[in-house]
Amino acid sequence: MYTTASVFFKTLASAGITHAFVNWGSDHSAFLEDLHRQRTENGGKTLVEIVTCPSEYVALSAAHGYAQVTGKPAAVIVHVDVGTQCMAGAVHNADRGQIPVLIFAGSSPFTANGELRGSKNEFIMWIQDVPDQPAIVRQYMRYTAQIQSGKNASKVILRALQIATSEPKGPVYLWARREVTDEEVDEATMNNAVLTKGWPSITMPALRSQAVDAIVSALIKAEFPLVLASDSGRNSATIPLLTELADKLGLALLSSIGSVVSVPSDDPHYLGFAISGKLPHLAEADVVLLLNCDVPWVDALNVPREGARVFVIDNDPLKRTYGWSHVDAEMLCSADMATALTQMFDAVHTPETQAVLSSSSTAARLEQRNTRVKGLHDAWLSALSTAETRLSPDNVTLTVPYVLGALREAASANPNTDNGKKVLWLNEGVSNGGAVWNHIRPTVPGSMFMHGGTSLGWVLGASVGAHIGVQVAKDVELLVSITGDGNFLFGAPTAAYWVARRYRTPFLMVVLNNRGWFSPKFSMRAVHPDGYGSHASGERLSVGFGESCNVDYGGIAAAAGGAWAKRVQRADELRGVFDEAVHVVMHEKRCAVVDCIVESI
Repeated sequence: MYTTASVFFKTLASAGITHAFVNWGSDHSAFLEDLHRQRTENGGKTLVEIVTCPSEYVALSAAHGYAQVTGKPAAVIVHVDVGTQCMAGAVHNADRGQIPVLIFAGSSPFTANGELRGSKNEFIMWIQDVPDQPAIVRQYMRYTAQIQSGKNASKVILRALQIATSEPKGPVYLWARREVTDEEVDEATMNNAVLTKGWPSITMPALRSQAVDAIVSALIKAEFPLVLASDSGRNSATIPLLTELADKLGLALLSSIGSVVSVPSDDPHYLGFAISGKLPHLAEADVVLLLNCDVPWVDALNVPREGARVFVIDNDPLKRTYGWSHVDAEMLCSADMATALTQMFDAVHTPETQAVLSSSSTAARLEQRNTRVKGLHDAWLSALSTAETRLSPDNVTLTVPYVLGALREAASANPNTDNGKKVLWLNEGVSNGGAVWNHIRPTVPGSMFMHGGTSLGWVLGASVGAHIGVQVAKDVELLVSITGDGNFLFGAPTAAYWVARRYRTPFLMVVLNNRGWFSPKFSMRAVHPDGYGSHASGERLSVGFGESCNVDYGGIAAAAGGAWAKRVQRADELRGVFDEAVHVVMHEKRCAVVDCIVESI
C-alpha cells in the first residue's frame, strides 16, 4: 500500500535529496510505516537516508552543514508545533545564512471520531492542535505550504524545493495533517512523483552593460579601490575571477562578516577578515565594491570616507527581509555573482580598456597600487604570526592566537591532509570568529564555513551534517570545528555527540574556554565604557561560569558519544595534544574534544 508519505519520500529522492535529519512524533505514523515498506521491498534500504536526531536544533543545524558542504538541500522532519519550536535559532541561521533546506512538520489530526485513518487517538492531539502552526516560522521561510492531498503532494514539494534553491536561497516549510499523510494513493500518483523535470531554480540576471562600464571604470581610476567580498564565495567559480581582477587592477580585497571562503588567505591582495563592523582600510578607499555583503560595516563605528564611490552587487541588494538596512551607494545591482565578475573580467580585456591600462600613467598607478596592497598583506600576515607566539601577561595562560596557530600547524602537519588542503573548518568562534578566519588562514574554496546567522550552538550539529556531506561530495580527510564554551552548551551537546557516534561522523572540536560568553559583556562595555560594569568580571555580570564551576566539555562528549577528550592549560602541552587529537579523529574514527583554557572574561 502506498500513502502520501510514500509520495513524499519518492519525490524527495527523485529531486536529488539524499538525507533527512529527523525527530519523529505521533504525527509521523505513515512515514515510519512507509520507511519499513521501503526496507522490506528494497533489501533493507530506504529512498532517503534517515539520520535520527534527538534534538530538532541539532537536526536543522546538521542539514545546514550538509547543504553548505554539498551545495544541495537536505530535508528535516519534525513533530507538530513543539518540534517546530524546538528548531529555534537554527531556523534563523538557515534563513540568514541562505541555506536551502526543506523542513516538514506533521500536524494534529483534524478528525476525532475515527472517520479517517490517522484520526485523533491520543490526548496530545488536542493540545498540539494550534490555530496557525506555520506562523511559528513563516517570517523566516522562503515559502510555507500545507500538503492537503497525496494527489498533488509531489507538486507542492517540488515548488518548495524550486523556491528554496532559487536566489536568495533559504529554508522552506511544509506541513500536513496526519490523515493526509496516511491517505492511500494509487500507482499512477506514485509514478507522477518522479516527474521532476520542469522545476528549475531561477536564473539570476547579469549586470547591465552600463553597470559593468561604470564599475570597471571606477576601479581603474581609483587611487585605492577596496573590494569587500563577504559571501561571494558561495559560488566557488567567483574566487579565481576575483583574484585575477585584483591582480590585474591592483585591488585590495577584504572579507566582512562572511560565512564562506571568498578570497584565499594567501592571495597577495587579501587584507584579512573583519567581523566587528569596524573595517581596516575603509577610510582610505575612494572606491568600494560590495559583493554579497549582508552588513558591510556598522555605521556607528565607521563609514566610507566622504566622496567615496560605492557599488553593490548582491542577490538581494536591498536586504528586503531586514527591518533596517541601508548603504549609501551610487549603484545597487541584483545579479548572479559569477556572471557579474565574468562580465567585469571580460570588460577589462577589451581592446579599449587594454589601451587605457597600457598607458604609461595608468600602468604606473596600477603598479603602485599593487605594491602598496601586497605590502599591506605582508604586514597583516606578520602581525598574525607575531600574535601567535605570545601568551597572556602571566606568560602561562594561553591566548586565542597562540591556540589557533598551533591548531593550524597540527592540522597541516598530518601527511594525509595535503598540507592542510584537505581539512574542512567550521567556525563558531563568535567574538573570536574573526581571529579564527585570520589565524587559520583558509586557502581552499569551501574549506571554512560559519552559519551566516547569530544563533549560537550551530557548530555541533553542523559538524555531523558537514561530515555526512563530505562523504557525499568533498575530498576532505579531517573536519575541525572551533567554538566557545558557551556555544558548546547552547548546541545540545549530548544529542549532537550521540548522533555523531551513531552515524560515525568523527570530528575534532576545539573549545576556546574563557569561562562564559563574552559577547554580552562586549556589548555592555561598548554602550557603557565607563559604567559600573566596565571592570566587572564575567561571573559578576552573570555572563560567566566562574573558575570553580567550569564545565567538563570533553566529559559531556565522552559520555554521550564516546569521544576522546583532553583539557589543556599549558603552552608546552598544546601541540602534542592537538597532534594526538588529529590522530584519534583520522585513524580511530572517534570524535575528539580539546578544551583550551584561555584568558577568562
